[in-house]
Amino acid sequence: MAKEIIETPKAPAPIGPYNQAVKANGLLFVSGQIALIPGTDKLNNASIEEEAHQVMHNLKAILNEAGLELEHVVKTTIFLSDMMLFTQVNEVYGKYFHTAFPARETVAVKGLPKNVNVEISVIAAFAAN
Repeated sequence: MAKEIIETPKAPAPIGPYNQAVKANGLLFVSGQIALIPGTDKLNNASIEEEAHQVMHNLKAILNEAGLELEHVVKTTIFLSDMMLFTQVNEVYGKYFHTAFPARETVAVKGLPKNVNVEISVIAAFAAN
């Protein structure tokens, strides 16, 4: 299996031993993104809404680097620090996906990197030739 590493300075650099995304077998696996502002070590987390928007912007930047858009996303996983944030994050998420929503799960976890409140990972599909 051939795999291609996707990376862009328009999204945060990995903070560990992983890549922003990996393309394999017609799919793009995008690592979980948090509200890091690209090119900095600062978080855009003044509110949960700002945090969720930054996460979505980071995901879009990686998808775009691979030649994809959010409409190519087939699966998302949302990690929350507290399920009480579900409604606000879901509202922001819904502004980015309009029709043919991807499959998804949302889970609350004990902790997230840099003590953020939301992390989202996606799987996207390239069009068949």
